[in-house]
Amino acid sequence: MSLDYGVAPGGYRLPEATRLGPVKLQVSNLARSVAYYENVIGLHTISRSDGMARLGAHGDDSMLVGLRERPGATPVPRRGLLGLYHFAILVPDRAVLGRFLRHVTALGVHVGMADHLVSEALYLTDPDGLGIEVYADRPRANWKTADRQIAMATDPLDAENLMAAGGDAPFTGLPKGTVIGHVHLHVGDIERASHFYHAGLGFDKMVWNYPGALFLAAGGYHHHLGTNTWAAGQPAASDGDARLLEWEVVVPTASDAQAALSSVESAGHPVERDTSGGTVSDPWGTKVRVRAT
Repeated sequence: MSLDYGVAPGGYRLPEATRLGPVKLQVSNLARSVAYYENVIGLHTISRSDGMARLGAHGDDSMLVGLRERPGATPVPRRGLLGLYHFAILVPDRAVLGRFLRHVTALGVHVGMADHLVSEALYLTDPDGLGIEVYADRPRANWKTADRQIAMATDPLDAENLMAAGGDAPFTGLPKGTVIGHVHLHVGDIERASHFYHAGLGFDKMVWNYPGALFLAAGGYHHHLGTNTWAAGQPAASDGDARLLEWEVVVPTASDAQAALSSVESAGHPVERDTSGGTVSDPWGTKVRVRAT
């Protein structure tokens, strides 16, 4: 795979077919969170037992979001914590995003909006203060590059035009084909984040001139991972906080998973291997699982 944009790591490089798997979150009240993710976000519950719930898109029993209850978990403070900034749900097309925007607007839910050039994005916050993005990509052929970077911005979103794209059809939940598109993390230092995720885990650098942020991906995508220092000075999320417990990088084969884990281990980060692949924590305690499809 050769691209005319981005910066490949010097050593191991994640395969072109790399994608993200589910995110697992710690929440303070499972019933409240399940109701939010069903009624506002539009997921459906696949299973629920023993203080845990698995949710996915309608018509698909693959988990996208896992919730684990920790009663009394502390909500995310306004300035954030090192760890999750948001996880991002990628819908199949712009029409779905338009129907979703009409749906949350009718509910009276506060929604942030942005046009990122490569995508159109809506931002919400769950009952524990955990950040969520719901977005649709523009066609890759329309993405632009400059100085080897993908052109991204935070411009105003044309909400009326987006809702019009949804037509008259009602929103009936996030449909099959919805996936976790990317994860965006608060980190303490961009260089250390680059050492872990780029030089270690094997993501390409995609955008590095965005103030206080670095975006990384595999296969030429605009980003599977965002990192930023916008919560620098804040502590890392702890066991007693509402937080991201784990996110997943999914690679084509078991040998790909072991190669990625060996690379990040060689960069000085302890790896815990298991039958599906293994896990490793970044310098701020955020755990990432690497597994085969």
